[in-house]
Amino acid sequence: MKLENKRIGLAITGSFCNFSETKGVIEKLQEENVEKIIPIISNSAKNFDTRFYKAKEFVKMLEDTTKNKVIDSIVKAEVVGPKDLVDIIVICPCTGNTLAKLANGITDTPVLMAVKSHIRNNKPVVIGVSTNDGLGKSLKNIAELIDTKNMYFIPFRQDDCVAKPKSLVLDYTYITETVELAFDGIQTQPVLARYDIKNK
Repeated sequence: MKLENKRIGLAITGSFCNFSETKGVIEKLQEENVEKIIPIISNSAKNFDTRFYKAKEFVKMLEDTTKNKVIDSIVKAEVVGPKDLVDIIVICPCTGNTLAKLANGITDTPVLMAVKSHIRNNKPVVIGVSTNDGLGKSLKNIAELIDTKNMYFIPFRQDDCVAKPKSLVLDYTYITETVELAFDGIQTQPVLARYDIKNK
């Protein structure tokens, strides 16, 4: 298994409607015999109760499933690089807000600090985009990051081209493949996943 003994930082930002997928993402990566998964959460994921999840319940699920404490502050995230805590960071889901800040070098959340600290070691970052304006204002940030060294995108698609024509979401079936190829410096192709209108 290509991911055997790898240490993965799973960074989660506030695309709350996708939080129900997180436990499955962790379990799928664990099936690859990774050494550990360290959850890293944004301020929104840590603090906001929503109709999808209560914040404390979500944090408990992350810690119970990964068997690791969450990194939930900038101070805790700063050591990710210096202490070489992970081999790769997977931002899943990654909001348009986080995309914009990544593309413009802004570091004001634990996730962004973890990425900044991590890439100093010339290691890969995988991005699972989830934003309602992916084909709007966020598109330029996707373009910027997809052309940036060590940044790799999980294939994404429109999630509802009728009701939300600018919305993009990662295709969760490609997570393992994308992470494996990122270690080899390869972007999974095609980046644009097929939109299955039959299921809408």
